[in-house]
Amino acid sequence: MVMITTEQLREKFLDFFKEKGHVILPSASLVPENDSSTLFISAGMQPLVPYLMGEPHPQGTKLADVQKCVRTGDIDEVGDAWHLTFFEMLGNWSLGDYWKKESLTWTWEFLTSPEWLGLDPKKLAVSVFAGNDTCPQDKESVEIWKSLGVPEERIAYLGVDDNWWPTGGKSTGPQGPDSEVFFWSSDDPVPDEFDPSDDRWTEIWNNVFMEYNRTSDGNLEPLKQKNVDTGMGLERTVAVLNNFKSVYETDAFDFIIDFLKEKFDLEELSSEDIRAVRVIADHLRASVFILGDDAGVVPSNVARGYILRRLIRRSIRYGRRYTQDKFVGSVAEIIIKRYSRVYEEIDRNKNKILSELDKEEDKFRKTLSTGLKVFKKIIIQPEVQESGMIDGQKTFDLFSTFGFPLEIVKDLARENSLRVDEEGFEKEFKRHQEKSRTASKGMFKGGLVDHSPQVIKMHTATHLLQQALRDVLGDHIHQKGSRITHEKLTFDFPHSEKLSDEEIKKVEDIVNEKILQDLPVHYEIMTPQEAKKSGAIGVFDERYDKQVKVYFIGDYSKEICGGPHVKSTKEVGKFKILKEKSVGSGIRRIEATVE
Repeated sequence: MVMITTEQLREKFLDFFKEKGHVILPSASLVPENDSSTLFISAGMQPLVPYLMGEPHPQGTKLADVQKCVRTGDIDEVGDAWHLTFFEMLGNWSLGDYWKKESLTWTWEFLTSPEWLGLDPKKLAVSVFAGNDTCPQDKESVEIWKSLGVPEERIAYLGVDDNWWPTGGKSTGPQGPDSEVFFWSSDDPVPDEFDPSDDRWTEIWNNVFMEYNRTSDGNLEPLKQKNVDTGMGLERTVAVLNNFKSVYETDAFDFIIDFLKEKFDLEELSSEDIRAVRVIADHLRASVFILGDDAGVVPSNVARGYILRRLIRRSIRYGRRYTQDKFVGSVAEIIIKRYSRVYEEIDRNKNKILSELDKEEDKFRKTLSTGLKVFKKIIIQPEVQESGMIDGQKTFDLFSTFGFPLEIVKDLARENSLRVDEEGFEKEFKRHQEKSRTASKGMFKGGLVDHSPQVIKMHTATHLLQQALRDVLGDHIHQKGSRITHEKLTFDFPHSEKLSDEEIKKVEDIVNEKILQDLPVHYEIMTPQEAKKSGAIGVFDERYDKQVKVYFIGDYSKEICGGPHVKSTKEVGKFKILKEKSVGSGIRRIEATVE
């Protein structure tokens, strides 16, 4: 029986690929740079998309890391055995370097060698791409697996919904067939034949062979280079390898669960208690990482800030079943203590994390009080008095607006000799859930990132905008967030005052002046020290350990960036600022476009 902790798997994985000549990268920020397709990084390869598309990476062609990820599409499912909002993704990449033979051979070695994980090969099976009209069956991977000792009956041939990444093959951007490894996670005898529909076989690792780019018109074209992109979910893999029944039994969560049981004086946990402590543990762990990220996300009513607020408030709602006292900060402190050993930014931003959580807990407690007043108004309405029932819509409004769980509304209704339309509530809840999922999927409809000519122009314009803002407002200006679509770019920056019409025009004029000057755009690879000495804009933290790419726009702008950019500023076109507004305390946003 394999017994391994998340800390051990994280360390073993990085040590293994370091031995194989990979440069170990620190995790990128949870907030994507210049990527409008998603609010948070949700896969290990997302920060590397420009390099998968052909941009040279300053650290070379063989890379590995453990990437922080947040996925919110199934946030309402958290509390079951497997769903998480925050997780860590182990990954290794070849950027036009090695290919299938090395990738699959190393995968097998890491999983089965006694020096590494030492899994029994008899408990492993694999799947490969079966082929379709546009891409042939992956016979090369089949032959490699067989040469490594995987019998034919342990190889499954599956289609684009299972063995193509991104799933389904409809997203734009870099993609290709993949080969997945499954582990027999049951105490039952291992069957000779691999049946992918048998959920006792659990996927633990995915090797994606990115050799295509799907364009915006749906065509599949070869990439400039063949890439390997692998992914292994840290918490899930540790749970599977230890034969745990949920990710919450791993050392990523057991210390939080134990703390909550003691905090709430829970000895025997009912099924409702289990769900509650899991939600609190997951949501507060995610909140600590989002707040601890140097991107500066704080609770708000829009975009990332709204996701963060929802996570914090959902954990508070569940916690109030057991205590009326404040508890969020004490839970956050033990999470910070555990993870600051691995992620320095968690310790560096500790005061901010605890301060924002404390403020949000105070705000929500007041919101709950307001919700009680609204409840009292609802129950005296004639239709409620006549029917003796609070309808589903009103019940859901109390839930979504004021954070009242169904159980609280039912208790309050019972005290007033009323009933709750639970069926109506469930219908509203499911409708809301579907809307949330659709919106979440919509964030990905353009692919993981868009490298169309228009978006590349916008990217270069963003660099010009940042330098122009520094010229007009001062050197305190730096990027706190950026999103680019075909229609517009948004640029967030710290500034205490609203920009005047004169300042906005001045910034716009400077950018257009630099565009008309037809300044050449190029990059140089240098050390962080050299970049800093050159005057390049960038956050010089632990992410930059050896070499970085610095993009130069003539002698005007110097900025650390992965690219891509236009060759000269004349390609950008006319720059126009559409709007300037506040998006948080001390944070301004400019929305602009190029024509």
